[in-house]
Amino acid sequence: MAKTIMVQGTMSNVGKSFVAAGLCRIFRQDGLRVCPFKSQNMALNSYITKEGLEMGRAQVTQAEAAGIEPSAMMNPILLKPNSDTGSQVIVNGIARGNMNAVEYYRNKHTLIPEVSKAFHALAKQYDVIVIEGAGSPAEINLKENDIVNMGMAKLADAPVLLVGDIDRGGVFAQLYGTIKLLDEEEQRRVEGLIINKFRGDRSILVPGLEQLEGMTGVPVIGTLPYLHVDLDDEDSLSERLHDERRHGYRGEKPVKIAVIKLPRMSNFTDFSVFEQFTQVSVYYTETPEGVQNADMIILPGTKSTMSDLLWLRQSGLEAAIQKASQRGVPVFGICGGYQMLGQEIRDPNHVEGGGSVKGIGLLPIVTAFDSEKHRTQVCGTFREIKGVLKKLTGVSFFGYEIHHGNTVCVKNCAAVGEISDGRPDGAQCGNVYGTYVHGIFDERAAAVIVETILEAKGLVLEQEEKYDRTAYRQRQYDVLADTLRSNLDMDRVYRILNKQFV
Repeated sequence: MAKTIMVQGTMSNVGKSFVAAGLCRIFRQDGLRVCPFKSQNMALNSYITKEGLEMGRAQVTQAEAAGIEPSAMMNPILLKPNSDTGSQVIVNGIARGNMNAVEYYRNKHTLIPEVSKAFHALAKQYDVIVIEGAGSPAEINLKENDIVNMGMAKLADAPVLLVGDIDRGGVFAQLYGTIKLLDEEEQRRVEGLIINKFRGDRSILVPGLEQLEGMTGVPVIGTLPYLHVDLDDEDSLSERLHDERRHGYRGEKPVKIAVIKLPRMSNFTDFSVFEQFTQVSVYYTETPEGVQNADMIILPGTKSTMSDLLWLRQSGLEAAIQKASQRGVPVFGICGGYQMLGQEIRDPNHVEGGGSVKGIGLLPIVTAFDSEKHRTQVCGTFREIKGVLKKLTGVSFFGYEIHHGNTVCVKNCAAVGEISDGRPDGAQCGNVYGTYVHGIFDERAAAVIVETILEAKGLVLEQEEKYDRTAYRQRQYDVLADTLRSNLDMDRVYRILNKQFV
């Protein structure tokens, strides 16, 4: 059976996912067969496995760091919020329907066998499992039937590393308060504290660390610097989604790509590939002003296509996108964004509450929601592309489809791509393009698009940026692992790993 170690945090977005990914990479580098695991994930960034099952992107990133194929067993429960109080519940990669928060909390204990089965199946295949918690283990109102933090640590017999975020302030209170809200058995499981996102001279921090160790009885095993690595973020707290004025349309980079920040935006990781180019500013905008100077506008996927389309209309962004398209700015829709660009969206099966809504009207398509979700990995090539992005013609792509929509052209229009099984994908009209393929930019398409926009400005794509995405990501994992090795007491981490509880 695999040895286990668990990474928990004092709150969301303290860096649990990155620490877990870094440990996966280190253990792999050290010759161990390592696997990530998170029993319950709440995120709109999801992925489709080879088997056509849905899981959270964070565990996909960690699996990639570990050098293994992602499996839905690594994330047996995925909650995809579709309102302020409800989520679609996905178990072992398959949607079981929508539940509000009270209903899910009431029924959560029935999913413990599913979590246990997935975990123990993986434990038979690997030497080490790196488990990630969610939010904070000190949510005392949610501790009953906990299946993701200390409840999971007990189920897996796992020692715990607790991560706090010093960048947001109050890290000593975070760590001390979290530990003191745990019961005695849970406190004994916490074997190490990690200070994350530190900027400055560590010597100034040392007196506080010594006091913290004395007050908690738990050693601080590392202080990690604020690290800029280009890896997929888990959820809407991602820093890349904020501060559009500094990084976006008012920046100095020659290529400006505006991603519309929809209220229920999903899979924003589709666009992180553009961030590897030093000449490109990718920014997420909620205002008409944000698209005025954009060189390309992207409408992303969403968990609530119809309501987000109405928000787009009410915010003035629909009109701004239409005007930008008339000026010749390329507009590209992915999944729900593709559906929005059409003439109409219909919901006869009440997938999103029923009814219909008028689309933006830039593509001659109509979409109707099916009750069944379409989930599959795909590969294919761009067909003959017209307009600004014509250089995409013949470029290959690999990604996945995850949608309820069935989209048809209402008048003659060309597809954007062709899937390897011969199916057409998407639609195009002038400089407006749409596709159902998440990850369609990850192979060569992003470089072709950036090069096209630069050429129109009389500029060239810098040669060193013409590397492949896979090699780039592997380097990012190595940078992450190197940073953890340099700033964590890895000898102690291995001692903790080898200390299992009874």
